[in-house]
Amino acid sequence: MVGIWEIVRHQFLMPYLSMDMGNYLTPVLVFLFSIVLLVPLFSLMEKNARELEQERLLKTAMEAREALAKELHDGIAQSLFLLSVRIDRLEQKHERGEMDAETIGQLKKNVHETNRYVRQAISNLKVPVAGAQTSLLAQSVQEQLTQIAREVTVEVAMDWSLRDETLSPAEQAELLSCIREAMINVRKHTRAGRVAISGREDGQGWRVAISDDGAGIRHEDPFAVSGSYGLQIMKERAEGMGWTLALKSGDYGTIVEIAKKGASA
Repeated sequence: MVGIWEIVRHQFLMPYLSMDMGNYLTPVLVFLFSIVLLVPLFSLMEKNARELEQERLLKTAMEAREALAKELHDGIAQSLFLLSVRIDRLEQKHERGEMDAETIGQLKKNVHETNRYVRQAISNLKVPVAGAQTSLLAQSVQEQLTQIAREVTVEVAMDWSLRDETLSPAEQAELLSCIREAMINVRKHTRAGRVAISGREDGQGWRVAISDDGAGIRHEDPFAVSGSYGLQIMKERAEGMGWTLALKSGDYGTIVEIAKKGASA
């Protein structure tokens, strides 16, 4: 553009414009042409930025819906299915005149369990807003420890050095779900006096352990026990993410370990 102006200036405008005036007009013309060319370009860039932001928000919303759908399927739907089975059995016993307090107690327990799953799913939608220096993963784990401490008289401890950036958002969500299932099992079955969670990483991967000093699980293969939906869900989640899940139990209590492939156990 400057070259064209210089040619026009020297070939046609020299009789009308002095050299000094031409030198003054050159930056003015460059500025005006720049404005004319850049304003549409900036408008296009802003439009593209808005479209990208809308796509990002839509993707975030879809991921949240998928996470909620999985939560509903793994927790609430399983509990409702079990509840429907127990109601069918209750109807059969009622027809035979075999109603008993144990059956009614189990039914009430399932209703409370479903209610707890619903409340937990709603709670999971409330993502805390934190500063850049706050570890959202560690904060979420601490909140789960605090919750179990409120519901059950139990001592809790946490040793967490696993960084948020080590896991993708999807991995963080699945890991928190596994930890929550482990907490539920502690509350329901172990009669523990102390619960501890640790999260560590090394150059190859990471490992998370949930331990308690309760009565332990008296089965050779806890994952194969009928009705152990929490453990089965944890196993399915871990396998779906390519992690390893190990459960050790005895008179000393129970330890659930979740590790990424390559992490030291």
